[in-house]
Amino acid sequence: MSEESTQTTDQSVVLYGIEDRPPLLEAIPLGIQHVLAMLLGNVAPPLILAGAVGSVTGETTFLVQMALIVAGVATLIQAFPVGPVGARLPIVMGTSFAFLGPLIGIGNQYGIAAVFGAALVAAPVEMVMGFSLERFREYFPPLVTGIVVMLIGLTLIPTGMDYAAGASAGPGADGYGSLQNLGLAGLVLLVTVVLNQFFSGFVRVISVFAGIVAGYAVAIGLGIVDFSAVSSAGWITVPVPLKYGLSFEPSAILTVAFLYIITGMETIGDISGTVSATGRDASERELKGGLMADGVMSMFAALFNAMPNTSYSQNVGLVNFTGVASRFVVGIGGVCLLVLGF
Repeated sequence: MSEESTQTTDQSVVLYGIEDRPPLLEAIPLGIQHVLAMLLGNVAPPLILAGAVGSVTGETTFLVQMALIVAGVATLIQAFPVGPVGARLPIVMGTSFAFLGPLIGIGNQYGIAAVFGAALVAAPVEMVMGFSLERFREYFPPLVTGIVVMLIGLTLIPTGMDYAAGASAGPGADGYGSLQNLGLAGLVLLVTVVLNQFFSGFVRVISVFAGIVAGYAVAIGLGIVDFSAVSSAGWITVPVPLKYGLSFEPSAILTVAFLYIITGMETIGDISGTVSATGRDASERELKGGLMADGVMSMFAALFNAMPNTSYSQNVGLVNFTGVASRFVVGIGGVCLLVLGF
C-alpha cells in the first residue's frame, strides 16, 4: 500500500466524517462524551501508582493532573499533527494500563525516577516502529492487532463489573454489589442503549453522554456524590517538569521497551478500527503518524511526571457506536482534558 492510498472496506457507518465539523453546540458535548468515556482509564493508573510506590505517596492529585494534561496534549497532536507526528484522526490518547504493573515493580525496586527514566529512554521504540512500518507490518496483520485490541477490552470487563458493583467498597465489603450500585450502573446502560438504538440524529450520537448524566443526576439525588474534596481544592495547578528526576536502570528500560511494542500493536489496531468506520482502510501515513505520536508523547509524558500514553480503544468503540468520526470533536475533548488538568 502506498503512503496515501487507501482501500475501501465496508460501507461507512459515520454521520460525521473525519474532516467534518459538527455545529459547535453539538461538537462540545460530543467532545465531552469522549472525555467521559476515557476519564476513568486515564486517572486510575496514576492513582494506583501513587498508592503503590512509597516515594510518591501523597502526590496523587499532582500525578492525576499531569496525566490529564499529557493526555490532552497527546490527543490534540493525534487530531492535528505536527509534521510527521500525529495520525490526523479522531484518536483519543491517555495513560496506558499495560505499563502499570511493571512500572510499580520498577518504582518499588529503583524509585520513581527510574520509572520515568525508563519510559523516556524506551519510547523511541514506537517511533522506530513508525519510521519503518513498511518493513514489519506483515508481522502485525489485522488478525493479530485485532486480537490485541479485543483482549484489552476483555481484560477490562472485571474492572467494569467491580465499578458497577461499587469498587470503592471492594469485593465483599459493605455496599459492594448493592442494588443501589447495580441499579445506577443499569440505569446508565439502559439510557445509553435506548437512546442509541431507538432514536436518531443528535440524540443517538450523544447517547453515552446522556446515560452518564442521567446516572450522575440520580447519584446526586441519592446523596452518593461528595463534592467536599472539589470545594476544598485549589483552582490552578502548574505543570512541573522532572519533579521527581530521572534515573536509568538497564533492566527497567528493556522491560518498558517490550511494553512499547505491545502498545504499538494496540495503536495500529485502534487506528485501523477508527478508520474502518468510514468505510476504508488506514493509510500508511496515518499508521506511521499515530505510532510516532505514541512515542513522542510518551517521552513528553516522562518529562512531565506522567506514565506512557497510548491510544484508547474505548474511544474507538465510541466512534463506531455513535457514528461521529470527526477529529475536530476529539480535538475539543483534548482541550477539555487540558482544562481539567490545569
